[in-house]
Amino acid sequence: MSKRQLKKYLNDLPKTELEEQMLDLYQRFPVVKQYYDFVFNPKEEKLIQEAKTKISNEYFPIRRKRPKARRSVAQKFIKHFVKLGMEAPLIADLMLYNIEIAQTFSTNRNLPDSFFKSMLNSFEEVVHFVSIQGLLSEFQKRILKIYTFTKEEEWPFEEGFSRVLDNID
Repeated sequence: MSKRQLKKYLNDLPKTELEEQMLDLYQRFPVVKQYYDFVFNPKEEKLIQEAKTKISNEYFPIRRKRPKARRSVAQKFIKHFVKLGMEAPLIADLMLYNIEIAQTFSTNRNLPDSFFKSMLNSFEEVVHFVSIQGLLSEFQKRILKIYTFTKEEEWPFEEGFSRVLDNID
């Protein structure tokens, strides 16, 4: 069904039927429930804090012995928060937090190149996001701190991190 057909269908429905359909969608689909829960009661700070806790648990687990260190966990939260329409500074904070916690984790560890490559991808994404959203001045110190860490710790793909900063608008 196209968007035009949906609009026509919704315009032709009586208000009571439209309300019933909305309630049915709300009850059947958790995504719809999440969306409306967020729209009417955002609690953005709480959601960000929960996400940070789960990301931290990837690198420094509480219940298991070995860290999983999966970048995908943070990426899922970021993508979800963008879809919900969360404020850009909160999303940028979470993106930077993901890299910062990974850097803390990486100290004195022998990690595969794929770990560093994924952090470079995260760094590219956050710098791009921050510059597009016009938040560079707000997050510049944290971005430079991350870059400095990669140089001091002699991370692989260091030139990639440098290239990202060179391309900032």
